[in-house]
Amino acid sequence: MPFGHSITEHEIRTLFASAHGWAERYKTLISLGKQLPPLPTEEKTAANAIYGCESQAWLVSQQDNDDRWQFTCDSEARIVKGLMATVLAALNNKTAEQIQAFDIEAYFNDLQLLNHLSPSRGNGLRAVVSAIKKSCTL
Repeated sequence: MPFGHSITEHEIRTLFASAHGWAERYKTLISLGKQLPPLPTEEKTAANAIYGCESQAWLVSQQDNDDRWQFTCDSEARIVKGLMATVLAALNNKTAEQIQAFDIEAYFNDLQLLNHLSPSRGNGLRAVVSAIKKSCTL
């Protein structure tokens, strides 16, 4: 589990719905990012790099015995790591079919994230999702 415990997309939606304004959402993102364990240095390789992010970011994926995908992410930027946490809550521990079918744009709209991010951060967030979707189609 990327957070050391289970956290769901529904819980993320609830956290963001209770946040008043972008400043509280930003604090929530930072807090979520802090809950993600750091990726071991040996996993921070070019093969695991996510391209399209403004900051350095990495993704490691593996499929378990139940055909569910487990992802770990890391970034040098606190806000990016928090954004990654919101993605992991939605897509981690799901089958490839569930991941491909998940409406990530609607999820981001519900969280009211994209309208507060710079275009490059929004593109980076989409790059994380793209990397996850690509990894579970191989």
